Amino acid sequence: MTAHPSKDPLHGVTLEMIVNALVARYGWDELGKLININCFKNDPSVKSSLKFLRRTPWARAEVEALYLDSLDQPADNNAEAPGFNPWTEGRK
Repeated sequence: MTAHPSKDPLHGVTLEMIVNALVARYGWDELGKLININCFKNDPSVKSSLKFLRRTPWARAEVEALYLDSLDQPADNNAEAPGFNPWTEGRK
């Protein structure tokens, strides 16, 4: 018997994975500007954000929508480029 893949793009993706991906992509400051939620603006943490988002359906819907939109957009690779990479440059 073959397994039928889900058509839901969020299938198998936890809320914690979504929050971590958005923080890695945008950072807390930009995330607070994109979604006007205090848990992203005032002393942000993954734990406090998860607690709020699990209790607030409208906020969770906005975060999930932003996550789905971010999957369609290419990542900005120049945003966090390190100045010195010890693995490629080594000692001089």
